Amino acid sequence: MNFFVEGLQGSGKSTLVGRLIEKYPDHKAFREGDYSPVELAWCAYLTPDQYAGILDKYSEIRPMIEDKTTVEAGCAASAGTQLSADERFIVCYTQIITDIPGFHKDLEQYEIYNGRTALDDFKSIVLGRYRRWNGDNSIFECSLFQNTVEDMILFRVMPDDEIIDFYREVRKALEGKDYHIYYLEADDVEDNINVIRKERSDDEGNELWFPLMIGYFNESPYAAHYGVSGEDELIRHLKHRQELELRICREVFSDRYTVLKSKKYEEI
Repeated sequence: MNFFVEGLQGSGKSTLVGRLIEKYPDHKAFREGDYSPVELAWCAYLTPDQYAGILDKYSEIRPMIEDKTTVEAGCAASAGTQLSADERFIVCYTQIITDIPGFHKDLEQYEIYNGRTALDDFKSIVLGRYRRWNGDNSIFECSLFQNTVEDMILFRVMPDDEIIDFYREVRKALEGKDYHIYYLEADDVEDNINVIRKERSDDEGNELWFPLMIGYFNESPYAAHYGVSGEDELIRHLKHRQELELRICREVFSDRYTVLKSKKYEEI
């Protein structure tokens, strides 16, 4: 069996992953930023030529880059995409500690999320990796909904029904695989966010995470399209995202999910 742990930021996903690892010590946990066979958050997704260029540009830390790189077979591109069949180099660049100016920003541009990839290519990459994944005994943290749903809402301004249709394709891609989704539902989204704001501040109380989150939202095509910005609109977006993800669970993964109350769930 494999587990997908899903929910909004601050819902307790990391804690639940830890609890599942304690219960299933033979399982491997994949957290954000790790190399994962199904998800690409905080990872650069590079062609051979792009990877060679990065190694040449940052030759002084080449061993560090190579250590955080996994090579995968190229995706089988579907009709209408621009993808080639070349292998891909996946670099977990956020795990590389360096003070070289611009390195992390440079690698960030090779992530597939936040509208950086044409929609057909994006779908082909995501579906292809779910399809090719053939593992067992894995626990995935926010590897099914969060980054893909955020991409589709905030950067492609896709209607809910189109997003749900995409997840019907995801369900087909996962056919024959054993998995269960634990979704952590937040009763009070704003309170959860306020908790993270305090937790992710420095010793002097300066917020580190929330200004980035607000900027991420305010600068999105969704915010521009609807003419919205600010904290209240961000909370409204997160509430909508949770409702949509729960709807996906009900309509697409009806036999594969359990809803748990955020931070209030009993022993799994």
